[in-house]
Amino acid sequence: MAFLASFEQYYGTMHPFFYACRFMDALKIAQDEHKFMFMYIHAPEHPFTPSFCRETLCSEVVVQFLDANFVCWGGLAGRGEGLQMASALHVSSFRFVVVAPAAGDNLAVLQQDNGRTRAGIGSGRAKQEEKRQVDRRLREEQDAAYVAALQIDQEKERLKKNSSSDHRVKPKPEKPKETSVRKQPTSQKLDATGAKKAETTQILIRFPNGERREHSFLSTDKIQEIYRYIDSLGLVGVGNYRLISNFPRKVYGADQMGMSLKDAGLHPKASLFLELL
Repeated sequence: MAFLASFEQYYGTMHPFFYACRFMDALKIAQDEHKFMFMYIHAPEHPFTPSFCRETLCSEVVVQFLDANFVCWGGLAGRGEGLQMASALHVSSFRFVVVAPAAGDNLAVLQQDNGRTRAGIGSGRAKQEEKRQVDRRLREEQDAAYVAALQIDQEKERLKKNSSSDHRVKPKPEKPKETSVRKQPTSQKLDATGAKKAETTQILIRFPNGERREHSFLSTDKIQEIYRYIDSLGLVGVGNYRLISNFPRKVYGADQMGMSLKDAGLHPKASLFLELL
């Protein structure tokens, strides 16, 4: 998808989950999930674009809010469907975002912002919104601190167990042999049987509430291992679900459980979105 490649080239991967598909397909997804559509028309050369993308669209609070409540779609202002949408909506200035309900095959715009809104209008409402965002950010920071502390405790416990195991079993050091094996990179170290260890695969999982979790797997692990990891988290409100990659868009469901991460194209790293069913 040209939009996603252009966007991530300058602003990285910390952004709302833009569905890499045609606009009408994204509209159908929003309809199936009973969510609103959030559409962003991206004009890379516009002078207001960098500040809007870095300070607003890619901010953690906005990303979490959009991922939790909207189906997001983006297009380039100068080509493809982005150009068609900009023309149909008579876009005259940028930045340009639209919020619309998923109403069949028709696009009914509820709210649009083309960057011309004056700051003085609705200042009271803006202050209330700012207070809500500050309160939410404070709760998020507290949650993040709790999670960090929990992870530290878990890591300490793991190191303690490993240390206890090392004390119980102390193999005698082997005498150096005349023929030595050169040190291999971490991902290709040899195990005790002389076979190569599987390479590590980093998987970033994005949840509907905007939360993110990153976990390391082996490239030979099956898709099923990702599901087992998610189930082990015991997250509230996560029942039946499926995993979706964004670029290219691909669904990893029951039929793909037996595929290895490498064969599924998720190695060496990938980002997956958890979609509730």
